[in-house]
Amino acid sequence: MQQQQQQRRMFTAAFLALVFILAAVSTTEAGKKEKPEKKAKKSDCGEWQWSVCVPTSGDCGLGTREGTRTGAECKQTTKTQKCKIPCNWKKQFGAECKYQFQAWGECDLNTALKTRTGNLKRALHNADCQKTVTISKPCGKLTKPKPQESKKKKKEGKKQEKMLD
Repeated sequence: MQQQQQQRRMFTAAFLALVFILAAVSTTEAGKKEKPEKKAKKSDCGEWQWSVCVPTSGDCGLGTREGTRTGAECKQTTKTQKCKIPCNWKKQFGAECKYQFQAWGECDLNTALKTRTGNLKRALHNADCQKTVTISKPCGKLTKPKPQESKKKKKEGKKQEKMLD
């Protein structure tokens, strides 16, 4: 009987401790102030408008472009950005115009040129690009490929050379 009373006291003490903890947590939560939602700042700044990339020296490689935007409350209305014009890029189309090209066409025997067409894939920094472009290049010489020795024969020849040394 004493053991039952002791168990009841422990159960009661644990229950009271649990009630006390829950009461403390709920008053702590009630005391917290809800943070007001941050208001989205509305900016009158316009989008950046970028000039074409101008190489630092020559007609390709590293360079800069100028950016401008409008707006009375804009902290920054002009800025310069580094850029790069690939040296192997078709300069007549501009560095900001990227095209997807088709395969080269057959050689025109009258002009000795072959051509292919490119469709605009993307225009960087609001560049003014042509929708389609056509490029040409010389056909090149038509030569018969040289017959190659088999790899096995080459290896055998090298072994014999080493043996002679």
